Amino acid sequence: MSFDTQTIHDLEFLTIKQWLSDFAVSKTAKANYLELNPQNDFDKIKLELSKAFEFLNIRKEGESFPTLDFEELQSEIVLLPIRNSVLSQEGFYNIMTASLLVNSILVFFDKRNKDYPILSEILKETTYNTEIVDAIEKVFTRKGDIRDDASKLLYEIRQKLKALKQKIARNFDKVLRQLSQDNLLGETRETFVNERRVLAVMSTHKRKIEGAVVGSSKTGSLTYIEPSINVELNNEFELLLDDERKEIFRILQQLTKEISVHLELIKNYQKVLVEFDFINAKTKLSLELDANLPQVSDKMEIELIKAYHPILLRNNKKLQKTTLPQSLQMNAEARILVISGPNAGGKSITLKTIGLLQLMLQSGLLIPVDSNSKMCLFQQVLSDIGDNQSIENELSTYSYRLKRMNYFLRVANRRTMLLLDEFGTGSDPDLGGALAEVFFEKLYQKKSFGVITTHYGNIKLKADELKNAFNGCMLFDTKTLEPLYKFSSGQPGSSFTFEVAQMNGISLEIINEAKGKIDVNKIRMDKLLSDLQKEKTYFEQINKEHELAQKAAFEARTDFQQKKQKLDERLLKLSENTEKNEKYIQGGRKLQAFVDKYKINNRKKGVNDLLIDEIRKYVAVEKSKLEDGKKKEILKAEANKPNLKKKPKNIASDKDPYDRHKIVVGSTVKLISSKQSGTVENIKGEEVTVIFGFSRMKIEREKLMWIK
Repeated sequence: MSFDTQTIHDLEFLTIKQWLSDFAVSKTAKANYLELNPQNDFDKIKLELSKAFEFLNIRKEGESFPTLDFEELQSEIVLLPIRNSVLSQEGFYNIMTASLLVNSILVFFDKRNKDYPILSEILKETTYNTEIVDAIEKVFTRKGDIRDDASKLLYEIRQKLKALKQKIARNFDKVLRQLSQDNLLGETRETFVNERRVLAVMSTHKRKIEGAVVGSSKTGSLTYIEPSINVELNNEFELLLDDERKEIFRILQQLTKEISVHLELIKNYQKVLVEFDFINAKTKLSLELDANLPQVSDKMEIELIKAYHPILLRNNKKLQKTTLPQSLQMNAEARILVISGPNAGGKSITLKTIGLLQLMLQSGLLIPVDSNSKMCLFQQVLSDIGDNQSIENELSTYSYRLKRMNYFLRVANRRTMLLLDEFGTGSDPDLGGALAEVFFEKLYQKKSFGVITTHYGNIKLKADELKNAFNGCMLFDTKTLEPLYKFSSGQPGSSFTFEVAQMNGISLEIINEAKGKIDVNKIRMDKLLSDLQKEKTYFEQINKEHELAQKAAFEARTDFQQKKQKLDERLLKLSENTEKNEKYIQGGRKLQAFVDKYKINNRKKGVNDLLIDEIRKYVAVEKSKLEDGKKKEILKAEANKPNLKKKPKNIASDKDPYDRHKIVVGSTVKLISSKQSGTVENIKGEEVTVIFGFSRMKIEREKLMWIK
């Protein structure tokens, strides 16, 4: 089942396709994007999303993925299997570029296949190959010219051409000097005719010059003459040029035959490069939109967190304007959302955001939502948006919408997403509203998901009555009477018809007269919705203030705990110092007691001997305590030390068998994995830029070996 064409048009998915096409490099990828449409093959969608997500991670991680700069190989693939066919020089260059690029991609994924398994799978039928590049480099120089030594015969022909060209030039210069002295030449002296160097002789002297007349100037004042001494030599030169062309044709024909052996691999080059170009274009758009991969749920549920309308977001970024995101939830228990509120309040853009994001997701594209969002997949997305008329069938807007509604009633099911903007409008409000209510009930019975925008009160009431439907509104600043462009779930919104009219300068007299012409119950209901929204706004403000107060209290508590911790640490330090000081004081007191006991001026022998013994014992005990304390500290420190055993130095390990330390700018190196040789262009840390033939690659030093 293909997706509805009108829905793709209504939701402006064509703009997304054009952006992707602009981001692609190859014509095939560009064309594929212009043909891209949402799918309902869920396994294929998930595979495409996984590819896009892996490639986005490569870009975000700053990985050195090879630049996807290549030409497609379609014409070469057509010519290669044809017998005796000859590829152009440009064709060989394209094949060589593709081979080098695919080889680079293979090297990139060589050690990353576990990190990026889905992208690695693209390369499962591709092999690393150097034979193609080697064969082409034997024939072509780096500038893309045919090498002189492409064959022995070509070398001989070109040597003859070089010698003959020099001889022709010497002869010509000699004649030119002679005739210049004789004043027989015009001001220009010489020119080229049919790629031959000829003399510009004044026509009055043409019979004085030996040689072949090959033309004249427009005025006839000059005659162009090829010196006779060079006529035969130039003819010989032409013959050699023809020999050169034939030999080059033979060489290229032989090279084409040699390359044709790798036809299947070259076909795979085309397939792989276009595939990566296709995925890379998605990634470029994802980076620009700051897109993510939401959780793709097998359940019927949608939880959009900070969802942006992609087109609005990109346009606003260019204008440096802020874009407001929307958040909402839907599931099997709340599957139909009715959004109401004032005109120009954002109802339609919210509906289109949901629809366009769904189309993008089902086209394998990442979307601008928070990565914690959830989305399910639908078999079809159906929309009725805008003022559509069928001029061809002379249908009015309302007739067109009725036909769409009839179609929806036929095809909608539980895996359908319905997007109905300004539901029920286009006819008499009362009659159209009644019919819209019936349609609503019928679609509800289909168990479809749906997002509906409306001003009809009966639709809002019906959403409140039905178990699996719910109301939502776009918020409105009741003080300034300006839309806030913010979605709120749970209650219908007032249209604020009279408030907006008053804001725009309509007099109260006219407004009151208008109110008198409306059913009282309808006015009461609209006022009730308006009051409810004011109350909800008030309570949201109170809640916000409460949250801020909680946050402030939490911060104050954290600050208090940090200060308390610092204070506790200071008190502990003071306590330790006090304990230490107390110990010193006690020691001082003990010593003072010894001093007081010491007897002076007493002639009696040995009167202080007992005191001195007591002092010695005291000092010995205190010293023993100090030594025990130091021993304990040493044992504790040794116990806490990690048990590190010195490993014997492996002398052999210090030697680099590939001499990588010798690699400098200008070195010739070889890629260890492929044996491909190249020249070092630049070194940045452990990252080495190497030129291989026509391409350059950034490679880690450990993957190279030094040659010279």
